[in-house]
Amino acid sequence: MLRTLFLQAPSFDGFDGGAGSRYQAKREIKSFWYPTWLAQPAALVEGSRLVDAPPHRQSLGDVLPLARDYDLVVLHTSTPSFASDVKTIEAMKSLNPDLKAGLIGAKVAVDAEGSLRAAPEVDFVARNEFDFTILDVAKETPWADIAGLSWRNASGVITHNPDRAILENMDALPFVTPVYQRDLTIENYFIGYLKHPYISIYTGRGCKSRCTFCLWPQTVGGHRYRTRSVGHVIEEIAWAQKAFPQVKEFFFDDDTFTDDLPRAEAIARELGRLGVTWSCNAKANVPRESLKVLKDGGLRLLLVGYESGNQQILYNIKKGMRIEVAEKFTKDCHDLGITIHGTFIVGLPGETRETLKETAEWARRINPHTIQVSLAAPYPGTFLYDQAVKNGWLDADNAELVDEHGIQIAPLTYPHLSHAEIFESVETFYKRFYFRAGKIGAIVGEMVRSPEMMKRRLREGVEFFEFLKERRGAAA
Repeated sequence: MLRTLFLQAPSFDGFDGGAGSRYQAKREIKSFWYPTWLAQPAALVEGSRLVDAPPHRQSLGDVLPLARDYDLVVLHTSTPSFASDVKTIEAMKSLNPDLKAGLIGAKVAVDAEGSLRAAPEVDFVARNEFDFTILDVAKETPWADIAGLSWRNASGVITHNPDRAILENMDALPFVTPVYQRDLTIENYFIGYLKHPYISIYTGRGCKSRCTFCLWPQTVGGHRYRTRSVGHVIEEIAWAQKAFPQVKEFFFDDDTFTDDLPRAEAIARELGRLGVTWSCNAKANVPRESLKVLKDGGLRLLLVGYESGNQQILYNIKKGMRIEVAEKFTKDCHDLGITIHGTFIVGLPGETRETLKETAEWARRINPHTIQVSLAAPYPGTFLYDQAVKNGWLDADNAELVDEHGIQIAPLTYPHLSHAEIFESVETFYKRFYFRAGKIGAIVGEMVRSPEMMKRRLREGVEFFEFLKERRGAAA
């Protein structure tokens, strides 16, 4: 077995680029998701090590000496971080010319050829579902025999092997939490709406929804929800409970954990017996009776992608959601005491000045506990990207998704709505939602009831206003 290093490389300050991150960018409030998709192959490769530089505040100078200790380095990359990740590989190879270097992630899954051509120092990329592809590389299987691998042969010729069959037995994947325990400081992972410290894992891959903007199902996970068995999930949570007694919440980062409601309910019942607090991603269509089962089983929070309060925009992005259904779902959650973190996207196809106001007003009306407002991000490999290029909403040669500081920018523009207007609408949306008496009162009430929450919210407030200041500087 090759001595293997799995690396989330240093990047922009505060940049959350891990595979658990839905958008690779710097956040309004400093946040870090677990590098679960790096931890998964690390769990397969005996004797490997996982280094997640950004949340551990490690610079290039900190990780560079590791190049001498390993035969193989595997980096997770993304469209925004690709150039920086390649520079990390170049620097590591300057110290250890024998080091083999490979990339994984949606960026290289959809453009293996272009990625290798743009990065001569990269020896291979593992396309699509890459776990066992990387294991084969680490086991020194001849590269010509490894399914799912695109590689540079001895003559420098780029070769694409046949695709690897999609993984059906998800229980074949080992737990990632032992890798977290071995290699990560879990207190460094922080999400504003989750209890701290938290742990996130996947219990399945894929999403049956067809949202045009969503990166993972269209590039790596697929549109069929493939799941671990209930027993396999519960066994890992029980193990993690003992290994991490300080953890206050478990988050299931499946694209849509509620896609399979009978399974979600079965897991909830078992989690209730374990007495854990947990949260997950959900679509805004879960029936009240199911919500009650989940709540009774320890569910605290649902992360819900509302995206827009305009029905036509939801049709345009193939969201498969009715406004009235989402409103009933949200009311049911409020009634049952389930907290909602709602996510919204501005600048989607069909967006106008009027729909921007409509969505902000709708968000105020349905009133999730907290929100995240993102800019529409046309990642290569998505329907939205192809649609935007075809319609002239995106200049493919200048399609940056973040600025030089890692802050998300507005790459889409429409004849009736400019880059600048879309960019500025994020701050307006946040202010309309949070700067009102009811919401301020609810936040202050949280702080009064909990000294820990007071400390946390004050820190988040400082970070939020610093972020807005930095955004204004980027727009200037």
